[in-house]
Amino acid sequence: MDKVRIGVIGVWGRGAIARNWQASGRAEVVAGMDVCDRNIAIFKREVAPDAWVTKDYRELLAREDLDAIAITSPDYTHEEYAVAALEAGKHVFCEKPLAITIEGCDRILRAWQASGKRLMVGFNMRYMNMFRTMKEIVDSGVIGEIKAVWVRHFVGHGGDYYYHDWHGTRENTTGLLLQKGSHDIDVVHWITGRYTKRVVAMGSLDYFGGDKPNDLTCVECPEQKTCFEAQPNSTRIQCAFRQEIDVEDHSLVLMDMEGGIKASYLQCHYTPDYHRNYTFIGTEGRLENSEPDGKVWVKTRASGTWRQLADRTYEIKKAHGTHSGADPVICNDFLDMIIDGKEPLATPEAGRMSVAVGCAASESLRNGNKPVDIPPIAW
Repeated sequence: MDKVRIGVIGVWGRGAIARNWQASGRAEVVAGMDVCDRNIAIFKREVAPDAWVTKDYRELLAREDLDAIAITSPDYTHEEYAVAALEAGKHVFCEKPLAITIEGCDRILRAWQASGKRLMVGFNMRYMNMFRTMKEIVDSGVIGEIKAVWVRHFVGHGGDYYYHDWHGTRENTTGLLLQKGSHDIDVVHWITGRYTKRVVAMGSLDYFGGDKPNDLTCVECPEQKTCFEAQPNSTRIQCAFRQEIDVEDHSLVLMDMEGGIKASYLQCHYTPDYHRNYTFIGTEGRLENSEPDGKVWVKTRASGTWRQLADRTYEIKKAHGTHSGADPVICNDFLDMIIDGKEPLATPEAGRMSVAVGCAASESLRNGNKPVDIPPIAW
């Protein structure tokens, strides 16, 4: 195969990642599908001028000149599109989350197994220098055996990203512990090398949502000049205080993991800053990061080894490309998977397990904080 011929479903927004394939020299974006004329026009102008385009994904999948499909459309479409693409005999890159239900993920996995094709989940955090460094440190054994993990996710601009558009309803996302949290849950699974067995969660809708009409936009709102969340010049202009919003903007999850690891994940969408703070505690030390500072710190304790002789500070090198340099790398990994048979860094099973935790956590917090077990994959 000289070049991988790729079709993109959902050509703008996250679909802009296709620029990396187009520039790789090993792939060609030959087709695109989107339901929005504006998105198609931008895609043709800025990503793939010669690409064939359509508004019907079935027409796209029927093309015989496509080797692979990149699904970068809204979350609630992933299950339908991924299953159809695999059944059409295409390799699939599916942006996270794999689906918005556990059953949807399992259906995709069954289609993947039956297809004989390759499936990759778009966990770009696994390709960021910060988290790769943290993985390398843990795997080196310098902090011993991991026993506890704490994650705090400060989602500054949460209204902009998640409450001014389709993300704000359970129908479209299940919840932001799934939609947004799937990245962090996956990183916890990946760095520890263990999956979650049971969760307990709590959360609420404390700031966003309200009594505004569902069809109100920032452009038309009489409170535009006084509302702190107004963004009339954005592409996301639905009122962040509209009635239909029903996904929690503040939540936390306790995760009982394999190997006796206990983890916590906290998420808030009305903080003034944006960053993720991770702490991994092992039997011989502690690892912590700061995204704003671009640093990772390791502190060691008495262990009877030379490791106890020093604490360490890591300066994370900056990388080129979107998502802290992860997007070009993940796109190359997808091509390596198809062309060379390389195993992807994030397996389809990993994609399913992060969704399963997000779904179970949403169930827990909406039902009196009851413990919920993570079901096995329904192959």
